[in-house]
Formats: sequence, structure tokens, C-alpha cells
Amino acid sequence: MSNQTTVTEFLLQGFSDVRELQIFHFLLFLVIYLAALVGNLLIIMAVALNRQLHTPMYFFLGNLSFLDICYISVTVPKFMANSLTNNRLISFSGCVAQVFLVLTLAFAEMILLVVMAYDRYVAICRPLHYRIIMNKAMCSHMASGCWISGILYSVLHTGNTFRLSFCGSKVIGQFFCDVPQLLKISCYDTSANEILVIVCVVFFGFIFVVSIFVSYIHIFSTILRIPSAQGKYKAFATCLPHLLVFSLFMSTTMFTYMRPKSVSSLSQDLLAAVFYSVVPPLLNPVVYSLRNKELKDALAKMLLRIVLIKKSS
Repeated sequence: MSNQTTVTEFLLQGFSDVRELQIFHFLLFLVIYLAALVGNLLIIMAVALNRQLHTPMYFFLGNLSFLDICYISVTVPKFMANSLTNNRLISFSGCVAQVFLVLTLAFAEMILLVVMAYDRYVAICRPLHYRIIMNKAMCSHMASGCWISGILYSVLHTGNTFRLSFCGSKVIGQFFCDVPQLLKISCYDTSANEILVIVCVVFFGFIFVVSIFVSYIHIFSTILRIPSAQGKYKAFATCLPHLLVFSLFMSTTMFTYMRPKSVSSLSQDLLAAVFYSVVPPLLNPVVYSLRNKELKDALAKMLLRIVLIKKSS
């Protein structure tokens, strides 16, 4: 391989070559990005400024919102810049950074969703022990564990991917740098990498899915024993959106990372990537706030306070 040139940049695929559609995609993703930023920032501010929301549930929700801001900011701004300038290039170091951050944040978010399910399980099924189990130290350890686990997982796959050499086509069939697409354009035999990816996705996916659904089986069985119809509604309204977000996130991620190269298609890969990298950060503020009276009240008070401050000034 001595005559092989060193790759210094890649070319991202994007959604269209038509200039008008590129501008449309820029505007569409700009609206999505701003909506995700505003929604998640409002949740973070409401949780931070309202003492009544200083509970484990909202602590984890604030962490999820911060993760979502970071997660969508890794991919979407670069794609918007590429669409606006009609320049799809990304440097090798930029691609490495993007892969590392995407894997770190995605894995950390999956673990955090499992932690949030456990928090709801303790709150609903073991309410008398909730304050003892979910104390401040435990919550802090769980939150930091999500980040540390995400970094370790990302180091494994990022290092294993970029130890390969790339030649021939430098076009990544995705709107951001992603491991499955990078393996497709490698010069070397990537079977070992593919096996590692599949084993990790199956192993951790199984743990996450089992943990989530076992928690919710206990939660729903407890909810059904609640005599009050209003109590049942409030519990279901809190838990079902969480389950929806996790199912969407997990299913599209597994669809992307476990499909063989031979059956993958560009349109399906792009659509799946949108569902696991763009939709969750946009969807989370909606599903967690619209059905949550405490959070809606906190947001309304915060916005009212901002309006009054502006009027007084």
C-alpha cells in the first residue's frame, strides 16, 4: 500500500444536488435546529431556576436537554453550512471529531434514557424509598456515568474505524461522518470492524431494551392498581412519551448499524440518520413538556418573568 495517498478530507453526500433543494434543506434544518435549541434551552432554564423542579426526574431531564443540544449541534450546523455554500467537504480531523462526538453523545443519551426509566420505576413502584435511593450523590454518579460510558464506547469505535486506510471514493453516503458509511469506503477488509459494531449494538441494545421494558412492565402494572383515574392518566402521560422517544431512537440506530452493506440504500440511510440524530433532540422538549403540568407551569412563570423584566426596563 505504499502508493496509497493520505486522505486529508472527505465529501459528504447530502440530500440533493439541485441548488434550489439545497437552499430548501438549509432553511428546513435551520428551523428544526433553532426549534430544538430553544426547546431544550427553555427546559434547562426552567429546571435550573425553579426550586420545585430540583428533583431527580427534572435533573435527568435537564441533562437530557443538554445532551440533545450537543448532539444536534455536532451534525446539523455543518450540514446547513454545506447546503448554503454548496461545499460538502469535511476535513479528516473534522470527520474524526464528528464520529467521536456523535458516538459519545448517542451512547450517553441511550444510557440516560435507561436511567430515567429506572428513576420512574423507583418513584412509582417504590415511592417510600425514592428519596433514599435517588439521592443527590446517586443522581450525580448516574449522570457522570452516562458521559464516561459514552466516551469509552466512542473511543473504542472511533479508534477502530480510523486505524483503517481510505482510498478510491472519498464520498461518505451520509450528511455527516458515520461509522457504517466510513467502513464502506475503506481500502482494507472491514469484516472485523463490522462484527465488532454488530456485537456491540446487539449486546448493549439488548441490555437497554430489556432494562427499559422491565422497568415499564413494573411501572404499568403499578399504575393499573392506582384507584384514581387522574393518577393513572398523569403516570401514563409521564411515562409513555419517554418510551416513545426511546423506541424511535433505538430502532433507527439499530436499523442503521446492523444492516449489511449489500442491502443498504442511500435514501434509507439518510432517512434513518435523520430519525436518530435530528428528530430526538427536536421531539424530547415537546413530549416532556406538553404532557407535564409542573414543567409547563414553570415555563410559563419563567417566560412571564422575562416579559415583565423587559417591560420594566
